Amino acid sequence: MAFTSVAAFWGVSFLFVLTPGADWAYAIAAGLRNRVLPAVSGLLAGHLLATLVVAAGVGALVTRLPVALTILTAAGAAYLIWLGATMLARPPVADSAVDATHDTRSSARWALKGIGVSGLNPKVFLLFLALLPQFTQPGADWPLSAQILVLGLIHVASSAVVYSGVGAGARLVLAGRPAAARLVSRFSGIVMIAIGVFLLFERLVVQ
Repeated sequence: MAFTSVAAFWGVSFLFVLTPGADWAYAIAAGLRNRVLPAVSGLLAGHLLATLVVAAGVGALVTRLPVALTILTAAGAAYLIWLGATMLARPPVADSAVDATHDTRSSARWALKGIGVSGLNPKVFLLFLALLPQFTQPGADWPLSAQILVLGLIHVASSAVVYSGVGAGARLVLAGRPAAARLVSRFSGIVMIAIGVFLLFERLVVQ
C-alpha cells in the first residue's frame, strides 16, 4: 500500500472520529463512572467488527439486501434509543469509589454496551463500506481484504486516542460538579435517542 493512500485515509478517518456522536456520548458517560477503559475497548471492538465485515465482503452483500439493512438499522436504532433513555432516567455522575466486589461485572457490561453502540450503528457500517475501499489499491501486492483490515486498524487506533481523551476529559472537568455532570449525562442521552430516531426515520420513512 502506498504511504500517500494510508496518510490520506488517516486524515479522513481522524476527522470522522473527531465528529461528536453516539460514541462520544457513551465515552462521556463512561468517564463519569470511571469506566473509560472497558467502554472504549467495547467501542473499538465494534469498529473492528465493522472492519472485518467489510473486509470479508459481507458488507456489500448486506447493502444489496434491503431487508437485512433495515433489520440492522432497526436493531441499532432501538439499542441507541434504549441506552439514551436509560441515561436520561439514571444519569451517571462522577463516581470516585469503585466497588471491587462487582467491578469486573460492571466493566464487562460497559464493554458489551460499547460494542453495541458502535457495532450496531449502521452509519458506521455504511461509512466503512463506502470509505475503506476507496483507499485500497487493486493492483497492490497485498490482497484487498488485508488492505481494508490495515486501514481499519488505523481507524481503530485514532478512535482509541480520541475516545479515551473524551472520557478522561469528561471525568476531569466534571468531577466534583454533580449538577453539571447530570446535565451533560442527560444531554448525552438525548443525543443517543436523537441519533436512533434519525436512523429509523431515514431508513423507514425517507427511503
